[in-house]
Amino acid sequence: MILPPAVERLIELAIDEDLGRGDATSDALVDADALGDARIVAKEVLVLSGLDVAARVFERVDARIEATALAQDGTRVARGSSVMRVRGPARGMLGAERTALNFLQRLSGVATLTRHFVDAIAGTRARIADTRKTTPGLRWLEKRAVRDGGGSNHRADLAAGILIKDNHVALCGVLGALERARARGAHSLRVEIEVTRLDQVEAALAGRADVILLDNMPAAEARKAVALVAGRALVEVSGGVRLDNVRELADAGVDIISVGRLTHSAPAVDLSLEFEHEPASG
Repeated sequence: MILPPAVERLIELAIDEDLGRGDATSDALVDADALGDARIVAKEVLVLSGLDVAARVFERVDARIEATALAQDGTRVARGSSVMRVRGPARGMLGAERTALNFLQRLSGVATLTRHFVDAIAGTRARIADTRKTTPGLRWLEKRAVRDGGGSNHRADLAAGILIKDNHVALCGVLGALERARARGAHSLRVEIEVTRLDQVEAALAGRADVILLDNMPAAEARKAVALVAGRALVEVSGGVRLDNVRELADAGVDIISVGRLTHSAPAVDLSLEFEHEPASG
């Protein structure tokens, strides 16, 4: 897959951050012509994302390095599984190791957590979606990782749709905000509005909202809102969604459950680069 220019710039920045002044340890210990053969190994059960980014890091550090994926993004792998083979100049491999793993561990962590949420609501009508609560600069990659985990993407940026939030409502009111959105050329964009109370749902319907976002509503209230909407709009729930309550929210009949923690709180998974033997001189 061809990575977007912004991701290529991000990779360059990350490499420079770690390797910009050189690798004092490898330069001192490893001969310049030494060759290495290593594998990236999963240290826990995880869902992969970012193999192409990790491979690109190795290639950008030294074009002679061959990084070959042994699995596919979006797949769940067992502990001890080899997910990538890396061969080439040992100094370059060691210099690229941490940056490649940082990307792979972070993105696979997002994919793994997303899969946990997706599995938790299996059999319901709801789907898991992300938010814009992403790591600055990593949004494209983190949203792709959500897809690798079986989730869906919400807005990519502020131009991707109209989402009328609480501060907009405070300035314009529910109905007033929707009327303005419809009147000011927003016909080609999906219009969504955030509500915090059931009495706001009727106003949202009167304003012809495409999606009604129930903010921090418990499952019992969400169920009442779904009944009130009665299919006239999509119903989304967001705020305070955790693995221990996501099933209850899905069972309330909502269409979308957006989960900020998929990207803002996903723990990195454990992967390591392991040389298969001592580097040999070329």
